[in-house]
Amino acid sequence: MNQAISHDSAPHSAWRLTPIPAFDDNYLWMLDNGRQALVVDPGDAAPVLAVLAQRGLELAGILVTHHHGDHVGGLVELQAHAGCPIYAPATETIPGLVEPVRGGDGVELLGRRFEVIDVPGHTAGHIAYVWAGAGDEAPLLFCGDTLFSGGCGRLFEGTPAQMLASLDRLAALPGATRVCCAHEYTLSNLRFALAVEPGNQALAAYNAWCQDERAAGRPTLPSSIAREAQINPFLRSRAAEVRTSVLGHAALAGTADEVQVFAGLREWKNNFR
Repeated sequence: MNQAISHDSAPHSAWRLTPIPAFDDNYLWMLDNGRQALVVDPGDAAPVLAVLAQRGLELAGILVTHHHGDHVGGLVELQAHAGCPIYAPATETIPGLVEPVRGGDGVELLGRRFEVIDVPGHTAGHIAYVWAGAGDEAPLLFCGDTLFSGGCGRLFEGTPAQMLASLDRLAALPGATRVCCAHEYTLSNLRFALAVEPGNQALAAYNAWCQDERAAGRPTLPSSIAREAQINPFLRSRAAEVRTSVLGHAALAGTADEVQVFAGLREWKNNFR
């Protein structure tokens, strides 16, 4: 059985933010207050049910970012177990009895309001959820497969222009925002990022830290918006060294616009080994 890894949201807080490992590299994020929990993108019901039972929690609701099977595979079983609402993108087909939401909507769960942001690119209807934070608790972002630490999702249904605009929306969130990505892709992403921007000292230091965390069996996540702004080439595609690297690799003219550069960067990552 996969073991949940607990992260306290704030010192001495009853709130727990937990990445529950699933499949090869997924994290099914859980937020609980000691009595009730919400879970994000539960592709598998079994590890979620195990943590609920271990902690004696009631499942109060489920947030879904997009329709891929490793994000929705556990929805029907969990809803049957708990009778809880499922909030999911309005324009995508999601299993279970779903309450559709889209950018600008708000979802109330566990006494917190999560704002919905449209972030198309990975899929056409992909959404993200943001809690604004309170007191000494930093904001939370559940971003599915749009933003990874050091990377971004493949463009299965959207365009480079859509993904660049989606990442710009997320990059505009407060720097302290905790970035809860759905996959532990960090080390492979950073290997690519170092090839793109080898002169980035913050990136080199972060890569060393992540290597140590993974060697110790700990997750690299959550990241933060501030950290990603320093090290993620997909948030830095307008930075001089990133742009120069992409122009050279993709044989783009110096007049290439920001979308062409971003598209070249994404294509480079698609084929990077």
